[in-house]
Amino acid sequence: MPRPVQPKHSEIDTSSQRTQSRPKPVFRFSVSYFLGALVLNIFISPVVDRLRSGPLIETMLITLLLLFAVLSIAGGRRALVGIVLVAPAAIGEWMNYWRPDLLIYVVTRGAGLLFIGFVVIQLLRFIVYAPRVDSEVLCAAVAAYLLSGFAWSLAYALLDRLDPNSFVFTLSTKSSQSMNGFTGLYFSFITLSTVGYGDIIPVSELARMLAIVEAMFGMFYMALLISRLVSLYSSESPLEITNHEEILDKKRIGSEKSQTTSNNPKE
Repeated sequence: MPRPVQPKHSEIDTSSQRTQSRPKPVFRFSVSYFLGALVLNIFISPVVDRLRSGPLIETMLITLLLLFAVLSIAGGRRALVGIVLVAPAAIGEWMNYWRPDLLIYVVTRGAGLLFIGFVVIQLLRFIVYAPRVDSEVLCAAVAAYLLSGFAWSLAYALLDRLDPNSFVFTLSTKSSQSMNGFTGLYFSFITLSTVGYGDIIPVSELARMLAIVEAMFGMFYMALLISRLVSLYSSESPLEITNHEEILDKKRIGSEKSQTTSNNPKE
């Protein structure tokens, strides 16, 4: 009598054990906290500009924002690179507050822009490689958009400091209007959203180029982001894929058992 063919349960059990014993992901600081710090910085900025201690509060808010940005990216080498990049930016902010010098200002803003660019890239990678849409992915998408506008505001402020004739304020009665604080933030976000009220006009070539790049980034970001989120939402989640594979394995095992029984009837 031929020996009955036994179904190979070991491979299935091994794969299920590997799935269950898969290590949990490293603790990740919630991106929602970083998004909250961004929104707080944007809403408080116009009020801070009117206070006597406005520069001090602005420096504290920027330092808090940089700290939350470091915590929002994953651990490992990326966090180490983030700490290396954020250190000169945070230290430079306080040095610029105590001693406002042009060289310190340029180094501080340059380090801040480099660090913010790194964080935006990490947030976009987190969105692209996410298996499904959840609250963290949505918060990362909004945070990357707001952080990009914040980065361009720093670039406009740096350019205005280097060349005060880069921007023209058509509706301002102040003779010493600058792109620092909420003014640069306001111009950055109306450019990013392609609104453009015409009250602030970039006149230098570099200022116009920055405005063009920011407007193009805002349009492409929204288009690509929406398509990516729709594709993630319409695709199967990892849990659904695992359950589907388990159902197929059970059906295959049942068919093998039925074939074994039919080929080896009891005497």
